[in-house]
Amino acid sequence: MSQRILIWYRNDLRVHDLLTLKEAVQQSAAIIPVYCFDDRLFDKTSFGFAKTGNYRAQFLIESVADLRTSLQQLGSNLIVRRGLPEEIIPAIANKLKVDQVSYSTEVATEEKQVENKLKQVLLAKKIKVNTYCSATLYLPQDLPFNIKQIPELYTNFRKQVEQKATIKHSILAPNRLPPLPDIEIGEIPTLADFGLSTPKLDGRGVLNFKGGETEALKRLDNYFWKQDCLKDYKRTRNGMLGENYSSKFSPWLALGCISPRYINDQVMKYETERIKNDSTYWLIFELLWREFFRLMVAKHGNQIFKITGMQGVAIPWKQDWQRFDLWRTGQTGYPLIDANMRELAATGFMSNRGRQNVASFLTKNLGIDWRMGAEWFESLLVDYDVCSNWGNWNYTAGVGNDARGFRYFNIAKQTTNYDPQGEYIKHWLPELASLPGDKVREPWKLTKDEQKRYGVRIGVDYPRPLVDFFKSVQANKKIFEAATIVH
Repeated sequence: MSQRILIWYRNDLRVHDLLTLKEAVQQSAAIIPVYCFDDRLFDKTSFGFAKTGNYRAQFLIESVADLRTSLQQLGSNLIVRRGLPEEIIPAIANKLKVDQVSYSTEVATEEKQVENKLKQVLLAKKIKVNTYCSATLYLPQDLPFNIKQIPELYTNFRKQVEQKATIKHSILAPNRLPPLPDIEIGEIPTLADFGLSTPKLDGRGVLNFKGGETEALKRLDNYFWKQDCLKDYKRTRNGMLGENYSSKFSPWLALGCISPRYINDQVMKYETERIKNDSTYWLIFELLWREFFRLMVAKHGNQIFKITGMQGVAIPWKQDWQRFDLWRTGQTGYPLIDANMRELAATGFMSNRGRQNVASFLTKNLGIDWRMGAEWFESLLVDYDVCSNWGNWNYTAGVGNDARGFRYFNIAKQTTNYDPQGEYIKHWLPELASLPGDKVREPWKLTKDEQKRYGVRIGVDYPRPLVDFFKSVQANKKIFEAATIVH
């Protein structure tokens, strides 16, 4: 074999649709796959939350273990280390006399800093560096604009890429890989190694998410082909209860256990073999949102993490920890908000509809610093994706690139529309389970006789509303409209 290529695995934990693998195989190179558990990912956020909570940490460990199994089945293996990649990767490269290090690039600040440090060390050692894009539908060179010209509005972005760009087909996984050179492969750490406890499976959760490419492909096969759910995706995607109201691909997409191009290929196959309709299109429409947020981070950089957001709007947000704790523990007195926050705490997951509502309530009703919410999501979500999470919070807070003035979610209306019988609320708020559907949405309106009849004491068994909904909206609207643009 003419050369040795080290493949640094990051958020691309798969063997299918990986150009790094394909090109290394084509070059008949000795391939050295490495994954490094970066201790910085298990640090604290700026507001003191665990940066990677136990749900996502478990999912990550499972995904790395599955990748190792897949590589072993192909004749190779995965070297696993814990520490700083910019130190560990060069050390392995030195030991094994590596000619080239290949990896998938990221776009957010912290990830880019690690890349840049690593690249400097490798180039100083005369080791070649090759980078790839593995997280998107469209390759950067296929987009009809460069990063600085990307439209600020999603609709404009979507229309241009749909008209002028083509999604390439995914790459098949290799049939065989060369064996690893002689080196200690290393143990995959446990949750306890990071000071985390094993999360208890809550049977009320929508899905028992298990990490890894194997599970990702199994989920797609079940949702598309066995359960035939794709044809109804657009109609059901705003649900909150059950396994199949949406695809639930997001945890696997976040770690690259499944490729968006592979999903696109399967959608096209489904359209040929089953049906082509609004729902099949809408799944790609949603994947494009993910792509859009990633490109916005590439364009705006660190601005997405600042309190003024991508638009530079200087709003005097509050850091009211007492109210924030009531929000994050599901004790606001608004059942739809509380049910969603309790689901998140118990499972590490929440529906997209739920995320929009709870984020709106935190920012537009409580006026609390949106970054606290973004970091809480970062800590708990099994499907945390830095670009989608922070992009969506920018948008909801009214400081994002696609913000449309002071927009808020009417919680009562949302509850009527998306949980008309209160089934979701009762699922997560057992203290309200005895209430009829029309009463469970706004339990503070119960008369004393009704409270006695249903055995629910408002203010005792379930809290009274933390704020008056419309008064709090109007107060925060005034603050928003008085805000200045700082750049």
